[in-house]
Amino acid sequence: MRKHINARLARLLLPFTGTSKTLYRGSLLLSAVIFISGCGSSTLNNTPLPTDVQEYSSEAYRIGVGDTIRIAVWGNDQLSLDVPVRPDGKVSMSLIGDVLAAGNTTESLAQSITQSLLVYIKNPQVTIIVTNPSSSDFQHRVRVTGAVNSPQSIPYRKGMTVLDLVLTAGGPNEFARPNNSKLYRRAEGEIKVYPIYLDDILKSGKLETNYMLVPSDIVTVPERSF
Repeated sequence: MRKHINARLARLLLPFTGTSKTLYRGSLLLSAVIFISGCGSSTLNNTPLPTDVQEYSSEAYRIGVGDTIRIAVWGNDQLSLDVPVRPDGKVSMSLIGDVLAAGNTTESLAQSITQSLLVYIKNPQVTIIVTNPSSSDFQHRVRVTGAVNSPQSIPYRKGMTVLDLVLTAGGPNEFARPNNSKLYRRAEGEIKVYPIYLDDILKSGKLETNYMLVPSDIVTVPERSF
């Protein structure tokens, strides 16, 4: 039977000699590569983001120490200025003195300054723009959410892995589906999604998906369906 099959294969390949055979094999190899690449492309990136990931991803920027902000007071150029946030988290303005900027969003800081200026100006219109966001507090954090014992948003440390982050959160809770965990990473203007086989990492020591983290990464551990 095997000889019969080999003979048939030989007859099929007979026309493809020399250059033709090389081109034929090359086309087969290219087709295989395209097929494999298509199979390897994760459909996760087309999956709607979980609500908690959307909240973290769209979280309003909070001004931090070292940021430079532009305070614009409409119709009052003498009050408008570009100023760095001092180590104490404050900035200074004419008329109202020191204002706490660190920890505020641009909207909340604008509201605070507006309230302070009401004593001196009728209907002040204040706009805040972060012109140099050099604060590391917001940008250099990693987060773990979902079915863990203590969801966390912590400062990024060089060399951190998925396992480090999950253990910081107390590990998966009793309702978790660890092998369906995901890593959400902002890259090239979009959020990419990577599977995490957390149960394999924790119980079998299989570290293939124990990714090294980068700032702003979000790890989610889903709950089991009951």
